[in-house]
Order: sequence, then structure tokens, then C-alpha cells
Amino acid sequence: MKDDMGQDGIMRIDLAGSDLSGVAFECVNFENANLQFANCENANFKGSNLQGANLMGANLNGANLRGTCLCKASLKNVDLTGADLTGADLYGANLEGANLIGAILSLEG
Repeated sequence: MKDDMGQDGIMRIDLAGSDLSGVAFECVNFENANLQFANCENANFKGSNLQGANLMGANLNGANLRGTCLCKASLKNVDLTGADLTGADLYGANLEGANLIGAILSLEG
């Protein structure tokens, strides 16, 4: 894991390419984090803040994203097969090429 201070003075977490499968990150702040190509299969991000995060090409197969803020996140080519997105906020998120087969998309949460 690498922390990086951006030009705007905001600390960003870099977990690009990391194996985070099955890890519990409930209610964690990953705003603007780099999770590009990370393996997050069956990870628990319930209630976490992933606003503006780069998740391009990440594996979120079976992940728990209930109540997660994914506003303006890059979810391009992300595998969300079977992921639970109940109550997740996807406002402005880029879902181009994302695999949503079997994903749970519900406003309840």
C-alpha cells in the first residue's frame, strides 16, 4: 500500500493491483483511492466511501457494496458479477464495459 499526497493536498491510497479478496473494509474512506486492477473478490466495502476512486479493471465479483458511495468513481471494465450494490450511490460513476451479470441493484438499503 502506498499513500500519495496529490497536488491538491489530498492524501490518496494506492492499492493498484493488490490482492484484497475477502478483506473487510466496512465503513472505510477510500475517496480518490487507486484500486485499479485490484482483486477485491468477495471483499466487504459496506458503507464505505469510494467517491472518485479508480477501480478500472478491478475484480469485484461477489463484493458487498451495500450503501457504498461510488459517486464519480471509475468502474470501467470492472467485474461486478454477483456483487451486492443495494443502496449504493452510483451518481456520475463510469460503468463503461462493466460486467453487472447477477449484480444486485436495489434502492433499498
